Amino acid sequence: MPRQLELTGPDPNSRIVPTALHSEMQRSYLEYAMSVIVGRALPDVRDGLKPVHRRILFAMHELGLAPDRPFRKCARVVGDVLGKYHPHGDTAVYDALVRLVQDFSSRYPLLAGHGNFGSIDNDPPAAMRYTECRLAAVGVDALLAEIDEQTVEFSDNFDGSQREPEVLPARLPVLLLNGSSGIAVGMATNIPPHNLAEVVDGLVALIDNPQLSDDELLQLIPGPDFPTGGQIIGTAGVREAYLSGRGSITMRGITHLEEVGSGRRRKPAIVVTALPFQVNKAAWIEKVAELVNLGKIQGISDIRDESNREGVRVVLELKREVKTDLILAGLYRLTPLQANFGSILLTLVDGQPRLLKLRELLEQFLQFRLTTLTRRISYNLKRATDRAHQLEGQLVALANLQPIVQLLSTSPDAAQAKAALVSRYSLSERQAEEILQMPLRRLTLLDRERLATEHRELRERLIELQSYLDSPRKLQNLLKRELRDLKKKHADPRRTKIELQAAPLPTADEMVSDDEVVVQFSRRGYVRRLPVATFERSNRARRSASRSEDADFVIESYPTRSRNELLAITRSGRAYSLKVGDIPETGARARGTPLVTLLALNNEQIAATFVRENYPSDLYLVLLTREGRIKKLLLSECANLTGRGLMLLKLGDDDQLLQVALATATSQIVVATSAGRLLRFLADEAQLPVMGRTALGLQAIKLRRGEALVGMTVAGEQDNLLLLSRQGQAKRLPLAELRLQERAGLGTPIGLLADRADVLQALTSTGTEDELIVVTDQERLIQLRAGDLPVASRSESGRVLPALEPGEQVMALTRLACEPADD
Repeated sequence: MPRQLELTGPDPNSRIVPTALHSEMQRSYLEYAMSVIVGRALPDVRDGLKPVHRRILFAMHELGLAPDRPFRKCARVVGDVLGKYHPHGDTAVYDALVRLVQDFSSRYPLLAGHGNFGSIDNDPPAAMRYTECRLAAVGVDALLAEIDEQTVEFSDNFDGSQREPEVLPARLPVLLLNGSSGIAVGMATNIPPHNLAEVVDGLVALIDNPQLSDDELLQLIPGPDFPTGGQIIGTAGVREAYLSGRGSITMRGITHLEEVGSGRRRKPAIVVTALPFQVNKAAWIEKVAELVNLGKIQGISDIRDESNREGVRVVLELKREVKTDLILAGLYRLTPLQANFGSILLTLVDGQPRLLKLRELLEQFLQFRLTTLTRRISYNLKRATDRAHQLEGQLVALANLQPIVQLLSTSPDAAQAKAALVSRYSLSERQAEEILQMPLRRLTLLDRERLATEHRELRERLIELQSYLDSPRKLQNLLKRELRDLKKKHADPRRTKIELQAAPLPTADEMVSDDEVVVQFSRRGYVRRLPVATFERSNRARRSASRSEDADFVIESYPTRSRNELLAITRSGRAYSLKVGDIPETGARARGTPLVTLLALNNEQIAATFVRENYPSDLYLVLLTREGRIKKLLLSECANLTGRGLMLLKLGDDDQLLQVALATATSQIVVATSAGRLLRFLADEAQLPVMGRTALGLQAIKLRRGEALVGMTVAGEQDNLLLLSRQGQAKRLPLAELRLQERAGLGTPIGLLADRADVLQALTSTGTEDELIVVTDQERLIQLRAGDLPVASRSESGRVLPALEPGEQVMALTRLACEPADD
């Protein structure tokens, strides 16, 4: 019988650890979140750097790229950073390096560069193989000057082959000088840059008086100092950001007025010489041009970018006799010429994210700086002590030169000579070793005097260094002295102006002059705004009785004012609003602008438009859908619409909005079907109650098999109803011919249709002088006056339109609200 092999070893099941899924997910996600927060997104409060920036600076220090050394290719720097310290993508490292060079991104660039490192127009930098860089003087003095003096802790890199600093020994609060921005998991930071001289003054004041009041501190550091200049409007946002850690700071570009051109071509112009921080100049110019083309900013005739190496200069030429204040207000309100900087002073403190106030940021830096200063002094004290100990042994040897020479010459070997020196002259082993290695040139008189002088100076240096460690006040004075030296070397004037108070921007209504205008809508969905004088001149010409060309024409004209509002409702049941003043002004012969373009609609058709001055509470919208649902809701629901619009009713999958009308609680509504049945009912609460926006609506009229809904009209007691069939049968029916019924009934048949194949095509209420346009299937436009059609009873059939040709059919009927303009 064969022997069975017995397998030995650990049980594979013993490596399976049962864990609840939600617990494992929670733990793993928190670990990931903290790694992103600490290792990538948030800066450290001590040196103000994220790990990638810290590693770039340290790698360049290791490469010896000092400010007085030649530039080196950025590709070399990126390669060293990737290979030694930062195992991520080269693009991330190069992007971070580029930002350290850009003088429009960093208030005090920590690196100096040669080549194309991008521009304020958001132009991309050149590839890393073309650009060159080295450390800037402020980068070395502020962050790397004490890196070799054991001031900070070092740790292993990702593979244990190198050592890298956990934090750089910052001598200035770079976190405030250059600011920082980053998005972590569930949190973000956005710290603005500041002026070096002001920050140093604030630090010195806090050293002198830790109980310094907030008002006194804010007088020394009044606000951010952005690298692109500009101005800060108001101090409320700055104060809130500094005292709470969060706040919105209003930034504005710098502008002035000039006269450009010469002679008769001389024009006024607004010249922009500075933009708010992080505003893309090219994108801003494009935005201004777009607003000018849309008519939202009027009075600008030309835009030129005259920027060069000396700075930003954008010229906005103005038309003569324009209100520059109104144009500037439009630029501030509608473009990033005025923008908000959302300040969030979130940073890492002891490896944990914390939201700090300005005072706390400064205090954290001072605490760190005192620590590094103490470590630097302790390091220098140890080195000086070691050197003094070494010199003392050499001076003992020089004082006893002849005996020591004789001792050495008679000793059998170095070990016994060293032991004899230690025992006879009370020297340490190190001192004895130094004497044994002492060269003969030290025996000269000059070297003996030099050693004595050096020893005397070292003794004085030791006393001075020890006094710093013994006296906290003296240590603080040293810190203040070094801060003032750095301020004297690197400080520059403030670039960003601070306006303590600024006039509030005019509202959107105040920016639009309240002129009398006429808004016109065409059959194909175009809209235009005409001055009243232009409308009156163009309205003197009348259209011919019929047209054979396929031309667009005006179907509605609303006399109104520029500050009123246009309300548009789409077939999907969504309402949008637009200021009349935002509709581009055109001439009488211009076609206008598609309304869907002004409202930024995607693949939606307009069902109805209204021009409103206000939204009274006793006025209603009546909405009728193609499947026969009717609904009444308050017009005031459409007040103060946002750009996303507002859904007014719920529609079925195959349904869409057919018609919209304005009505009161006492209005009468007439609904018509294609079979020629009309239903007249009141719009009161009993027949048509007010419903909410999410309601589906009620049944308007009962539809028989094969019938379709034609439409509805809101009519008064004395109105006539104009009825038009597809084959051209037309008549005017007095409203009194129809009895009032309840909603959702069968309605009353009318005797309009002489042919069974004919259907009712259009219904509207008219007065005798109303002008009508009939659109046929031959794309002909027939103009007629309502008074030319016969008034007939309910049982009469009416009359065929004389302008129709044999076989031609009616497709649509439009009642013109005013006299149509000449297109």
